[in-house]
Amino acid sequence: MTRDLRLLAGAAGLSALGDFLALIPLILHVQQQTGSTFAVSAVFLALWGPVVLGAGLAGAIVDRFENRALLVGVSLAQGAFAVALAFSVDSLWAVLALVALLGFAAAVGQPAEFALVPAAAGETDLARANGRMESVRALGFSAGPLLGGVLGAAGQLRLALVIDAVSFLAVAGAGLAVRARRRPIRGERTRARDGIVFLVRDRTLAVTLAGAIAALTVFTISATAEPFFVTDVLGAGSFGYGLLITAWTVGMLLGAAGLPHRVAPTGAAVVALAAIVVQGVGLAGAAVAPALWTALIGFAFGGVAHGLKNVLLRTLIHERVPEALRGRAFAAYNGARNGAELGALALGGLIVGAFGARTGLLVSGLGPVAIGLACLLYLTTTPEGSITHARVQG
Repeated sequence: MTRDLRLLAGAAGLSALGDFLALIPLILHVQQQTGSTFAVSAVFLALWGPVVLGAGLAGAIVDRFENRALLVGVSLAQGAFAVALAFSVDSLWAVLALVALLGFAAAVGQPAEFALVPAAAGETDLARANGRMESVRALGFSAGPLLGGVLGAAGQLRLALVIDAVSFLAVAGAGLAVRARRRPIRGERTRARDGIVFLVRDRTLAVTLAGAIAALTVFTISATAEPFFVTDVLGAGSFGYGLLITAWTVGMLLGAAGLPHRVAPTGAAVVALAAIVVQGVGLAGAAVAPALWTALIGFAFGGVAHGLKNVLLRTLIHERVPEALRGRAFAAYNGARNGAELGALALGGLIVGAFGARTGLLVSGLGPVAIGLACLLYLTTTPEGSITHARVQG
């Protein structure tokens, strides 16, 4: 792994850790201060809404400016927003405004980060490079909620936000140390819609990404079902819930780090769709589990597939999208993913409320199985989609 890729992966992991470390106590604070589920929902909408609604503009910015400088500038701005948030936590409107600014900054920073990967990777193959990025991010996703929960329980929201601000400064420092550059192509038009247009017109990307986003809309129902499933159905308590989430994130780390580079480039789309199916099987297996330990096996199994899928989807975008369009393509993909997750959170509340946590978790697993199989069938049985030689190299 090159020096630049190590720096970029470290920045991605720090960013994930800082974000979740701050988000958990912030949500707890808003819930305790207002007692309103609408206020809590508003925080999530403020954070993810700009990623969805601003995807086109964010992608155009990424393809119009040099990405390393953009990553540094966005990180410094995010650090400033986090500090301002630390002094404004008692005003809901200020919180929503500053969280929205953080959300739009993330809408720009994330595609800039991933569009920079090929330049930072050097001779490292893209699947391996994306695997490193995803595995370090998974570490951040694992440690962030745990530390955030500790700080939230101790009433240290402002400290959490200050730590988040420091993490953004560290990301900016890592960006300054990166030597790789991704510069805009002179004379290239940067229309915001060109990214999504390319993704839709490339048949392999369209089928694979549409399948992944549709599956995510159902899969994320599990986020609502999981705490009720563990505590009410399995009777395992909050510690059991923590173990369940940890099993998934550890599986993600193993899947991202150990498998993507073994997949032949010609088989990436098929393997990604197969991973969606396996991910769903893991969740569905956990849903019918009679005890916590069997549910943990299902979650670890699904997590491995989830980590593999995430890496392969990003690698597909890197390999199939022209260099000049990658910022807009990644921004469009991020926007669609976040939109799917927002919709799933609302859908999950309805399903779990009406049919119970076990049923909600079962639906969140069986849905991706059906969607993944349908997309696999469509991609591999028609002339244009004859990517039938997917293989995993030993």
